[in-house]
Parts: sequence; structure tokens; C-alpha cells
Amino acid sequence: MQCKDQLQTVFEFLETPKRIVSLVPSQTELLIDLGLRKQLVGITKFCTHPSFLKKEKTIVGGTKKGNLETIKALQPDIIIGNKEENTKEIIMSCSKIAPVWVSDIYSISDTLEMIFVLGSIFQKETYASQIINTITSQLDTFKDFMDKRPSKKVAYLIWQKPFMVAGRHTFINELLKVNKFENMVASPISRYPEMAIEDLKKADLILLSSEPFPFSEKHVETLGNITKKQVMLVDGTYFSWYGSRLQHAFRYFKTLH
Repeated sequence: MQCKDQLQTVFEFLETPKRIVSLVPSQTELLIDLGLRKQLVGITKFCTHPSFLKKEKTIVGGTKKGNLETIKALQPDIIIGNKEENTKEIIMSCSKIAPVWVSDIYSISDTLEMIFVLGSIFQKETYASQIINTITSQLDTFKDFMDKRPSKKVAYLIWQKPFMVAGRHTFINELLKVNKFENMVASPISRYPEMAIEDLKKADLILLSSEPFPFSEKHVETLGNITKKQVMLVDGTYFSWYGSRLQHAFRYFKTLH
């Protein structure tokens, strides 16, 4: 079977890969939802969903720095990575161990393509179709829900000291747009720029993500007092985890409105 990843690298598998290492938390969750629990042999320390995985799978390190000897010892048939979450160095090093299928996600359509291709690679097309149909249906329902609602100028914070926000050239920005949250970052090519407190004061709404920095309610209160703006804590997995988590994201988004 021949296939491409989202960097257009071509792979050819003589048989369905049976031993998988995943270097991306959201894609680990997707692999489980595709029915690949038994085939998944290695995960990162950040792969927290489903919660039982860390007890039964080998931890191969983080998303930026993996233990290559551990990965090699697992004898994977395929390694699943992502252009943004994994470094070029770890992808190149892992490619000497096994084929590394890399996703490159900026939109919901990119996500649906990834689910379809991975479903095909592992012969889990039925599961993949079910997930894609659920996401598509939930998205349509949410768009109807948002139809008459006004837009808000938003800053989506992912870090403090310094304050860093999600820019426009991100998957997070795609989901902000679906929510009619107008990203305050002006640059179309920005990723995660710093933002001064005076600029945060220009927002209609400040969203504090639960990850990667663990913002909490105490940060909501503090930043609200400083900016005199509405500040809301949000579950970052629903804004940044591409994959099967999108099946539940749009129901969560309704609670924010």
C-alpha cells in the first residue's frame, strides 16, 4: 500500500503496520479511537488521554526530545509525528528507525484528511468514517448555533511571563474563527507572539488556555483586575487537539457562549 503524509512524503507498506509509536498526544487519542489500542506500543509523557495509557504503554520521552534507544527497542513499524509539535531533529532521527508519518494541521479539513489517511493505513476505515461524520455533523450544528451571534475581539493566551498568544497561522486560530472570536494578532504569518498587557486591554475577551501553561482561576481573577476585561479559563485541548477530540469540541464551545 502506498500513501502520503501531510508533508507529501510517500510511503509504501507491504503490510498493515502492527507496532505504532505516537509522538503527539492528540494523535495518540485518535489512534485509540480508531481501535488501535493493541497496536500502539509507545507514547509520550504528554499523552494523557485516555488516562489508562500511561500505565500500559512505554513512555518514549516528550514531543520535542524522545529517547531514541527506547523507541528503537520497541521495534515500531511506523512512528506518527507532527510538523509543529515535534522538532525536525527528532523526526529525522526517528526516520532511521522506522517510517515517520507526519501531520501538518492548520484547519479542520486538514484534520479530516489526517483521520481519513490514518484510517486507510491501518485498515480502520469504518472507525475513521464514523469519526469524520460525527465531526462534520457537530460542526454544522455549531455553525447554526453561532449564526446570529456577534463576533468578539479575542486574545488567546497560552503562556505567561511573558504573555504569549496563539497567532493566526495556527490550528487554534481556525477554531477561534468558528467561535466568531476575532484574533487580535494582526500578522497573517504569526505563530505564538508575545503580547503586552496594554494590548491585552484592547480585547473584548481574554481566553486563558489550560495548556501548555496551566492557567487557573487565580490567573483569571488577577488578569481581570489588571485589564478590567472579561477573562475566561478554557480547556485548551478543545482548541488545540486536532483529531477525534473534535467530536466533542463543538458541544464544549456552546458552553462558552
